[in-house]
Amino acid sequence: MYSKNMVQRLAWALSLGCGIGLGSIAPAFAQALAPSAPNSNVLRATLDNGLRVVIVHDALAPMVTTQITYMAGSYETPAGFPGTAHALEHMMFRDSKGLSGAQLNEMTGKMGAENNAFTTNDATQYYFVAPAQYVDLLLKIEATRMRGAELTDKDWGLEKGAIEQEVSRDISDPGYLAFMEAERALYAGTGYAEDALGTRPSFDKTTGKILQGFYDSWYVPNNALLVVAGDVDPQATLGEVKELFGSIPRHATPQRSPVKLGAFKPSTIKKTTPQGTGSVQFMYRMPGMKSKDYAASQVLMDVLGNARSSLSELAAQGKVLSADAGVQPFSHGGIGVIEVGFPKGGDSAQAQKHLDEVVAGLLQRGVSPDLVDAAKRSELAQAEFKKNSAVQLASSWSQALAWQGLDSPAQAEQQIRDVTVADVDRVAREYLKPDERVTVVLTPDPNGKRPPNSQGFGGTEKFGSNDKLDAPLPDWASSALVKLEMPHWTLHPVSMKLDNGITLIVQPEPVSKTVTVVGHVDHDAKLQEPSGQDGVGRLLSALFDYGTTTLDRTAFHKALDEIAATESAGDDFSLAVPTAGFDRGMQLLADNELHPALPQSAFGVQQKTLSRTLAGELQSPQYKMFRALSKGLLPAGDPGLREATPETVDKLTLGDAKAYFAQTYRPDLTTIVVVGDVTPEQAKATVDKYFDAWKSSGPKPDVIPKPVPLNPASYTVVPNAYASQDQVLMGQMLDVNLANPDRYALKLANDVLGGNGFASRLMVDIRVKHGYAYGASSGMNIDRSRSMFYVYYGSDPDKVQPVDALVLENIKAMQTTPVKADELNNARQFQIRSIPLGVSSVNGIARSLLSWSWHGEPLDQPMVAARYYLNLTAGEVQTAFKKYLKPANLVQVVQGPAPKKH
Repeated sequence: MYSKNMVQRLAWALSLGCGIGLGSIAPAFAQALAPSAPNSNVLRATLDNGLRVVIVHDALAPMVTTQITYMAGSYETPAGFPGTAHALEHMMFRDSKGLSGAQLNEMTGKMGAENNAFTTNDATQYYFVAPAQYVDLLLKIEATRMRGAELTDKDWGLEKGAIEQEVSRDISDPGYLAFMEAERALYAGTGYAEDALGTRPSFDKTTGKILQGFYDSWYVPNNALLVVAGDVDPQATLGEVKELFGSIPRHATPQRSPVKLGAFKPSTIKKTTPQGTGSVQFMYRMPGMKSKDYAASQVLMDVLGNARSSLSELAAQGKVLSADAGVQPFSHGGIGVIEVGFPKGGDSAQAQKHLDEVVAGLLQRGVSPDLVDAAKRSELAQAEFKKNSAVQLASSWSQALAWQGLDSPAQAEQQIRDVTVADVDRVAREYLKPDERVTVVLTPDPNGKRPPNSQGFGGTEKFGSNDKLDAPLPDWASSALVKLEMPHWTLHPVSMKLDNGITLIVQPEPVSKTVTVVGHVDHDAKLQEPSGQDGVGRLLSALFDYGTTTLDRTAFHKALDEIAATESAGDDFSLAVPTAGFDRGMQLLADNELHPALPQSAFGVQQKTLSRTLAGELQSPQYKMFRALSKGLLPAGDPGLREATPETVDKLTLGDAKAYFAQTYRPDLTTIVVVGDVTPEQAKATVDKYFDAWKSSGPKPDVIPKPVPLNPASYTVVPNAYASQDQVLMGQMLDVNLANPDRYALKLANDVLGGNGFASRLMVDIRVKHGYAYGASSGMNIDRSRSMFYVYYGSDPDKVQPVDALVLENIKAMQTTPVKADELNNARQFQIRSIPLGVSSVNGIARSLLSWSWHGEPLDQPMVAARYYLNLTAGEVQTAFKKYLKPANLVQVVQGPAPKKH
């Protein structure tokens, strides 16, 4: 649901950029990135009640996504109630007529589906991702929620605590608080002045009547957009949409107030942060997504973020720790952010001076036509890459129609093509004025204070109730979910071992004119870094950005820009490139991976950067939390406890980095996966062409750590003066590995305990029944030699002990009593039916094949697991949990404002 992470999700979902004309693009790329013909896979309709419908057929995987967007966000909320849209978003997951919240949660799990929602300033979206055979259930759910939500004071009273816990979590981040202050300054007097998250005072005043009024005003078909994308029959799906939604009456929506911006004075917001590094951020008003200047503003930010820009050079030259630029877009405005990072104890004024010089230089000299051209190619290529995922396809339609007010994503792409260098210069001069910005300075300091009005968040007696938790599913759902079958497996990769030992895996997927390459060099820095050289691997990774022995940093990134490729090298490496540039892209990737420049000057810059970063990072509460967990789980002196420090990094030499590179980067420990518009023969020929000269010398190093004994119990408190709630981690080592089939019984058991969302025992007991925490979950990391079990939750400090007691009570119950038949069935259904979702995008396919391969697993690993899941009994699940879980040995780490002693 809504959080700062949802802000990031929206920024991703709405990230369709722009560029200029194609005159300077090579003919092959001009043709590849030219406007495409109308898409016969897209079916569009507007129902008589005004509901706009877009159905996109995508046969990459047997899955479907539905996205229903209501054009109502925080901008439309009543005065004094900025979180109303967010509150309603929460309530839409509770009861509707004929469908309780508990039934919705159970159905989601049984389908093997994912669902969530996010609220923005302009709109609210609800989305599902599920196996394609359940598209009718998804549509039924959304039609039920469109006019059947039951928004009572009782239910709001139960949900209010949950949303306040969410607010409590987000306002513990000083960066988020600074953004909200900047938002108020930049958009004072408009509906954009208040963030969509909401505030505790407004939630305390909110009633069921207020929520009902907002729902009745805005949640109507003529104010909604439904996008369905996946392996569905468009005509049949449209028929179901008409049957389910067609009878819902249209209703006039209130008049939206226009955005009237007033003058404002430049200001500076200064805050301290618990993070290990600080930042200086320039925030500006920007054109909205419905503005004629939106495309130019996207190009502008792309230019600033280009690896060859003067902003990026600040970090490459070591003047700042990091540099970035981006936009948080609204339909009728936006906030542009240009920022640099500085170390703990560093000079924020100097960092701001560097940033000022970059912006001033841009305004004085204008943007580089070459970089604008590069932004153009990149953004048009990204539009093509969206075809590699039904979710991204759906998001591109939702963005274009709901947020941008366009007719289609193709129209957005055309806006990109129409942008000129003069447009970008004009937008820069109009919006990046030094006297029309808010400057944010976040300085690292552990001695902060929790935000005001945060005490007691989540203090209501309950977040939910146990009403109707055991209610049977509606007939229309239960009949569709009763039969469990093995899913249709669509992958048929070709795996081969090359002469130099590289494992090459190729999966042709011609859904777009793109190719995705991912690779991994099997290694373990904790085992392979020489004594006294902790951090050499991390330092080496930062040096690949500086080009190759034949192309310096600028020339190398220019070569990538010319083919609209995204590339990264290191022990994990990747390439995403339009088909026309596959050969050249692989040449550049191989050159970077096998022949990095490793210049002495860059080594000095990155050595200093890493040392200064670590000086703050090691003192941050988040680092201390995970460090404490590791120290609790691993025996003293274990290689897994090795730690890079400023002192170890300062002693490193360029020779150390080169020696580590020669020792660690070996073809016989490397796996490369190629997925996309390419044949196995083409992929092999290209990889052979550019990687064949790579040879290994000496015996293979040991890259798998030895198993460790079960850890003793321990309890550690990590103070965080900024936090308004505690973050709690509990964990133990598990004497199981990837080769042990008991992992599958443990997986099902964990789903019942805390791994299956709202339907899990921990969520029901801790959130629904007792209201102690916004959420609680459990998980397992099963690896080749070392594995762990963990529980995570966040709550008010005075709730930690009762939550701990419930966690232990539930673990012990799993060990002493077989799980109920319906619980086991739900877990089995979720695991088996969710299999297609894991390989439903080109990137997901590539990453999955890579992981299975270098971990030594079969390339149809989910199907192997499914066969176990089908046959496991409740007794076997109980036996596994009793054998491997040791509640008396749990390590616990609590990070928070003032945690009590255990």
